[in-house]
Amino acid sequence: MSKVERFDDLIAWQKARELTKRIYEVTRQGDFAKDFGLKDQIQRAAVSIMSNIAEGFERGGRAEFHQFLSTAKASCAEVRSQLYVALDTGYLSQSAFDQLQSLAEEVGKILGGLRASVQKQRDQEKGLR
Repeated sequence: MSKVERFDDLIAWQKARELTKRIYEVTRQGDFAKDFGLKDQIQRAAVSIMSNIAEGFERGGRAEFHQFLSTAKASCAEVRSQLYVALDTGYLSQSAFDQLQSLAEEVGKILGGLRASVQKQRDQEKGLR
């Protein structure tokens, strides 16, 4: 497997980008667009996923990358929680909710796997010293 050179090569970042795009699409429609609090919060949380992946990767150290991936995963959980609010208030149909929730869960799983991989690398480095 080749070494990832840029954050935008990471599947986690690419999927987070897709989730963010879809969140922006649904929050621009109907009553969701008028609920500035929820709309802004879910958009910020989605952007936070992408941003934390990128920032952590660019910092260059595994410890920092691991921490930023943890933050990104937490932001992903925040998006998932806010999707329930959007469903419960009628801003999202069950179908739209299911699709977004599935994508958010996928992003969370990918982040969890990447975080575990980074932790394993950190542990291996410690063993080499």
